[in-house]
Amino acid sequence: MKTWQIAFGNLRQPTEGNGFVSNFIDTAFNGHLFMWDSAFITMFGKYAHHLFPFIGTLDNLYAKQMLDGFIGRELSIETGQNHFHRHDPSSTGPNILPWAEWQHYEQTGDKQRLNDIFVPVLALHRWMADNRTWKDGTYWGCGWSCGMDNQLRVDKKKYDYSHHSHSSWIDVTLHQYLSATLLLKMQAELNTNEDLSDIDMEVANLKKVVNEKMWDESRQFYFDTLRDDSFSSIKSIGAYWALLTDMVPSERLEAFVAHLDDEKSFKRPHRIPTMAADCEHYTELGDYWRGGVWSPTNYMVLKGLEENGYHDLAFDIASNHVAHVAKVFAQTGTLWENYAPELVQKGSPAKSDFVGWTGLSLVSILIEFVFGIKIDVPNRKLIIRPNLVDEYAVRQLQFGTLAGGYPCGSERRFKRATRYRRD
Repeated sequence: MKTWQIAFGNLRQPTEGNGFVSNFIDTAFNGHLFMWDSAFITMFGKYAHHLFPFIGTLDNLYAKQMLDGFIGRELSIETGQNHFHRHDPSSTGPNILPWAEWQHYEQTGDKQRLNDIFVPVLALHRWMADNRTWKDGTYWGCGWSCGMDNQLRVDKKKYDYSHHSHSSWIDVTLHQYLSATLLLKMQAELNTNEDLSDIDMEVANLKKVVNEKMWDESRQFYFDTLRDDSFSSIKSIGAYWALLTDMVPSERLEAFVAHLDDEKSFKRPHRIPTMAADCEHYTELGDYWRGGVWSPTNYMVLKGLEENGYHDLAFDIASNHVAHVAKVFAQTGTLWENYAPELVQKGSPAKSDFVGWTGLSLVSILIEFVFGIKIDVPNRKLIIRPNLVDEYAVRQLQFGTLAGGYPCGSERRFKRATRYRRD
């Protein structure tokens, strides 16, 4: 209940000054609307879409799109202006808008919205391809544009978090690969005649280049590649964006996923740290992205595990994370921006009352990976994987839109039993 109380306390309306076009939820960080925060917020807001259209938050980003396709990652809520010039390395990203929209489509079956946002997200993808790629087609980013500000993926003696350090960034490249694959899925769903031959070619090229240049066979992991084509030393959670697509060859999948269940790497007391424990910069309090546990990156990994059939591992990680968040909530009475990986406490630093994307922990992660409920309205599927021994209930779970969907009713109770098929 507290999660939703905080979230609904952050709802805002457009003003004449900001020129926004839709009611929205404030990112709850600094008076700005952030691209990737907003995208992740919609991923738990989808469960209350019948009460407030959280997805409309993204319409304010589309409304500010420039003619060349650029969308800024940070807009002033007061003025609606971009915080960065579009050619500033920090100006946009991470581009996960297509993923947010696709999740909304799975939850609601709203094909009209899918049609409405197809051109804006395609235009942004093409802007990124035109402005953020190296010669081989991989993408560059920086600490701020990749969202994981201080993960120390650049040499701090030379650069700050607004510099790309002449590297190919694994997470930014994978964001674009995910975007490209979803654009192709959207086209198939909408049956449009848009020429996506450039997207087809990019998908083929990125799959080849990432697996040839960004996979370290000795460490069985994907890494940033540096200016001299060597691998970064940072084992980042950002590599797991690969699990949301077909990027990882079958013969590499088991070894890649195994890092998540390795106590020397990502299996820490509170799972999953955003930097592996065997990195020199890892800290027990998290120090933001140097090991902090964050709801959005946890959700990303869990969705990737689900995509590849690792349901038991996803349940173990989700249960661990929800339990830690709940214990810290019991101690402090609120939700935090991030959490410590080694201790049962908030991260350091971390903002309080952060809903914000931390709403994912006690809504989407709880429903989808602890309770094991997956909604797929376009295919008219409600999949339940009961892992808990105790009985539990979900009230007012919506299946589809109010206008044309399939509400599940006032309450559904579940318990582990043989009558439920485990996919």
